[in-house]
Amino acid sequence: MALDSDSIKWLKSRFHNTVKFGEPMSKHTSLRVGGPAQAFVVPENIEALKALVKWSWHKKIPYLILGNGTNLLVKDSGINGVVIVLTQCLKTISQTDRNTHGIMVTAMAGAQLKTLCSFALKRGLEGMNFAMGIPGTVGGGIMMNAGTSYGSMEGVLESINILLPTSQMRNIKKENLDFAYRKLSWNKEDIEVHPGQQVILDGCFRLHPSDPEKLKKEAQQILETRWQRQPRGLPSAGCFFKNPVSGKTAGELIETAGLKGKSMGGAKISSKHANFIINHHNACADDFLKLMELVEETVLKKFNINLEREVKVVGS
Repeated sequence: MALDSDSIKWLKSRFHNTVKFGEPMSKHTSLRVGGPAQAFVVPENIEALKALVKWSWHKKIPYLILGNGTNLLVKDSGINGVVIVLTQCLKTISQTDRNTHGIMVTAMAGAQLKTLCSFALKRGLEGMNFAMGIPGTVGGGIMMNAGTSYGSMEGVLESINILLPTSQMRNIKKENLDFAYRKLSWNKEDIEVHPGQQVILDGCFRLHPSDPEKLKKEAQQILETRWQRQPRGLPSAGCFFKNPVSGKTAGELIETAGLKGKSMGGAKISSKHANFIINHHNACADDFLKLMELVEETVLKKFNINLEREVKVVGS
């Protein structure tokens, strides 16, 4: 559905130079692929974000919430509707409480995960080191229940604030959050609102005082281990597939299937870590999609395992 002239006029008058039309998503995803977004908006504050979400919802215009685009494969055909970027309007991190159960740190959804890790390290707060080296924003990390072998969001997240399409806000406590492997959900039916996409505004994290020097050494070790195992220097979206619940990891399955180093167009399965698909040479989204499908079909055929994607595929 194309944006009509009235919609374009409203967006221009409301957002001025913070809205672009036909913006290539290849500029805004870590894979460096993706066709144009009909409208690409970077709201400057939370009031502008509320207005945009409510307007899109009322007009029945689809909207995609974007952080750093580190876990996103946008098709070459691009995105219908509005892409809403949170990195400008939701970026503060602050210590909000201290009690016998720990120290509460609130990080807004558009803040960088690495900035939250640094915030905790500088204050000698234990709990966030598991996320060292994970790219992306706090909001993306929350939505994915981001984690490593050292821990995950589930271990530190206490609550989230969400924005409803009606412009109302709701706080959801940990007991009402449903954490799963690389996934977070909550009961949407508990929130009385017409169907519409809810936006995570921030997360409250419970951290604990610790020895700053010990934490810094641990963080450095985690980063070094991560960089030794993973490809660097070429565009990727991190791990492409979720690890199956038991048995071999996705990377091991792909490697055992003989696909390590395999390429399609400019997309290539990394020779260093088979669960990384890299933009080896001016790839387009279709190259990634074809290679992704080859991996899924081959692993299913050889091992009878359906690999589940960790990267989200979007586009018209």
